[in-house]
Amino acid sequence: MAKERNPLPPPPPPPSMPLGSDSLGTVAILPTAADIQSACSSQSSNICTIQEVEDLKTLIRLFPLWSTSIYLNIATTVQINLTILQSLAMDRSLGPSFKVPAASFQVFSYISMGICVPLIDRFFYPFSRLLVRRPLTLLHRIGVGHVLVIIGLAAMACVEARRLQVMYQRGLAVAGDHLDAFVPMSALWLVLPLAILGASSAFYLPDQVNLYYQEFPASLKNVGTSMCLLATRMGYYLRTTVVHAVYV
Repeated sequence: MAKERNPLPPPPPPPSMPLGSDSLGTVAILPTAADIQSACSSQSSNICTIQEVEDLKTLIRLFPLWSTSIYLNIATTVQINLTILQSLAMDRSLGPSFKVPAASFQVFSYISMGICVPLIDRFFYPFSRLLVRRPLTLLHRIGVGHVLVIIGLAAMACVEARRLQVMYQRGLAVAGDHLDAFVPMSALWLVLPLAILGASSAFYLPDQVNLYYQEFPASLKNVGTSMCLLATRMGYYLRTTVVHAVYV
């Protein structure tokens, strides 16, 4: 009987491949849960939310109103300088021994504003509600203030035209020279235009702040309350450019 051959030993098992390896022996780094979450957060940070888009639409909608207030502030700030120059060339006497300082004439505008604010709130708005059968919106109130600014500046221009007329009639200026010569005309003529400008500020300044505070998004409420001051400061800066362009 033939002797049985010993069976061949079984082949060794193939080496275990590590997780994430390929047949060539290269190892791939598998992302962890933290890596996936970090990648998702970085992508989502570049995408605007619906609320952010709506906030941007609100800012764009309020920009025309805010930009028009800049032009308004340019005119009013130029008027402040011209009031001082006008009063210096006019009779500022109050009585035999007292002269009103030229820079103090702007106080009449502030006094008018302080008087008109409670009168407007207590009398004008209730009367207008009865007259038009509905309350005035904030935009209506701001519009009334802008109209009063135009009237006040027109009144200031009429006073200046009268001053120049008196100056030419008395022969105080020749061929347009010495336009700042002293004119025997009372500087109290400036009080009425300044009072109108103060009343206009009582209309549009508080309501403009109120409008910005109501319409601005919740995350920008503090910015909204400062927009009026920003428009005023830009008016002061641009006033220099306007005055320089006129004189040149």
